[in-house]
Amino acid sequence: MILNASELDWEESSGVAPFFLDQPDNSPPYEVPPLSVWGVALCVSGTLIAAENAIVVTTILATPSLRAPVFLLLASLGLADLLAGVALILHFLFLFCVEPSDWSELLTSGLLVTSLTASLCSLMGVALDRYLSLSHALTYSSSQSRRRAAVLLLLVWLGACVIGAAPAMGWHCLGEPTSCSVARPLTRTYLSLLCGGFLLVVIVTLQLYAGICRVARRHAHAIATQRHFLPANQSYASKHSSGRGFSRLILVLSVFVGCWMPFSLWGLLGDASSPPLYTYATLIPAAASSLLNPLLYSLRNKDIRKVLVQACCPHRYTQNTHIHYPADV
Repeated sequence: MILNASELDWEESSGVAPFFLDQPDNSPPYEVPPLSVWGVALCVSGTLIAAENAIVVTTILATPSLRAPVFLLLASLGLADLLAGVALILHFLFLFCVEPSDWSELLTSGLLVTSLTASLCSLMGVALDRYLSLSHALTYSSSQSRRRAAVLLLLVWLGACVIGAAPAMGWHCLGEPTSCSVARPLTRTYLSLLCGGFLLVVIVTLQLYAGICRVARRHAHAIATQRHFLPANQSYASKHSSGRGFSRLILVLSVFVGCWMPFSLWGLLGDASSPPLYTYATLIPAAASSLLNPLLYSLRNKDIRKVLVQACCPHRYTQNTHIHYPADV
């Protein structure tokens, strides 16, 4: 039975609605914010990142001969960057296409933190692999090294998943906006610890590459000395015979530091009152790292390129199936 308010001596002029009547929803409908240049840039870069790294991961996993430690690390790096691209696409969809909610913010932020953490740790693993393959060139391609690499990657992904799940487990600022960082819904304490960890990984990676330089210079100098090209007390060989490798190393390090340092420092210095423009401006280089990683690491590998050429141009494929285990610097 539907009750009539006039029959219960309720005066409309009183301004008080009876408890039994349905209250109209006076809240304004959600309005999708206008597209911004930074949002479109993140979406386009996320699509390119996902497509590029999907090719790399599929190529490595579908080729049984690519099972050396370096290929396991490159597959992990590609998977992490692939997830980063998916997270950027989801961020764009939740922000500009559908009404955002708490769970969508926690999902995208957790996935992005997991992928960026795994990507950065995989980059450190690649540097470690290059260092060990130079300093232990005779034994590092053994099955024991592959098992160690697999265990290392398992620990990396477990740690990345735990770190990325922290916001969804309650370490967020949705209920306390004053504690938010430059990247909502992450708290400032959480993001400070995360960026501090990123800086630590960057420092360790730079130390590993410094070790690579020292080992490579010793090897080049020893080879030049044995072949009687130069006296033992000169470093001409290390400057010229390996100059191309060191130039590539400088390029890799420049991209690595340039992509990760801005967001790591901004996460430590900024807070919730900081302009969002700066957050986007520092997050895009970190996303660009996931876009450039396949070009700098995976696609520079001769064996991965040969598999891709075989898939795209089978008539150009040769029967030489020897797999290299390079310490590409």
